[in-house]
Amino acid sequence: MLDRMREDAAATGFQCVRIEAPEQRSLPAILAPQLRIALLRLSRNDQAKDLATRALRGLAGFARALKLKYQDIEVGLDFDPEPGLADNGDLENDLPDLFEAAGSAAREAGTALVLFLDELQYVHEEQLAALITALHRCAQRRLPVTMVGAGLPQLRGQMGLAKSYAERLFDFPQIGPLPDEAAKTAIVKPLHDQGVGIDDGALTAIVVETHGYPYFIQEWGKQAWDAASSSPITATDVEAASKISIAALDESFFRVRFDRLTPTEKRYMRAMAELGPGPHRSGDIADALGRNVTSLGPTRSQLIAKGMIWSPNHGDTAFTVPLFDAFMRRIMPGADWRS
Repeated sequence: MLDRMREDAAATGFQCVRIEAPEQRSLPAILAPQLRIALLRLSRNDQAKDLATRALRGLAGFARALKLKYQDIEVGLDFDPEPGLADNGDLENDLPDLFEAAGSAAREAGTALVLFLDELQYVHEEQLAALITALHRCAQRRLPVTMVGAGLPQLRGQMGLAKSYAERLFDFPQIGPLPDEAAKTAIVKPLHDQGVGIDDGALTAIVVETHGYPYFIQEWGKQAWDAASSSPITATDVEAASKISIAALDESFFRVRFDRLTPTEKRYMRAMAELGPGPHRSGDIADALGRNVTSLGPTRSQLIAKGMIWSPNHGDTAFTVPLFDAFMRRIMPGADWRS
């Protein structure tokens, strides 16, 4: 969805910056190279050339000043820094100056600079605060710089902690499981386009099995297509597809997440799974582990930071993706996980 929005924005002539925030890299490191490309494009516009060049000088100073603090910054520098422009070595002061320079160039070119940031929940709080401050500065100056971000459900709370005014500055539409009718359309339409049908029972089975989760719908749809020998796809085909889909998710989608956990985190997740899909009260999880709630606070916080769980309401804890409870029971069967 984020890529489609970026494609639509680029088609209108906007300057788009597309980055994904990995857990182990800093925001300046992933932002600087992509911002450089956008500014180089702007510098080819006759009206914006001088301002874009100034912004590139600001980027040079920004990168050099912050390289000692964020040692993962690697970016080509096309111009010498402009003294005093985004070169203090303080991200929360420098990033707004850099965005303001870039926004001025975009305005002069008659376009906008749009940041598309995926996995935004992995940006550290102080770096997230600097990003919010920079976007707020641009809004105050009426500069055409904005952001479309995507992240896990805890992102709204993280942004509010980083800057209290974030909830006033941004909209936070929540994208969850598809409603049943939308899920059915997502299955039926591509089949119809290929001249293939699907029984009502098979269609309902896929919706139920996937809980409307878009990625799972794709997985079940692929496996049901492969399992069927003729049209229409039947409930028997979906039954076979379900076994293969679950095995495929266990070895990739779920296993990748499981392997990132410490033994203590795995036991916490297994205790959640013992209670069912959730959400669960923190006290109930503690009881399942034979621990008190306070002692499990750091483990819960680490799991939220890793994107494994989130808190839909105060004191509640839920898995960030459906079916993870069943996976945890499969991969940690029996009662040995309690030890």
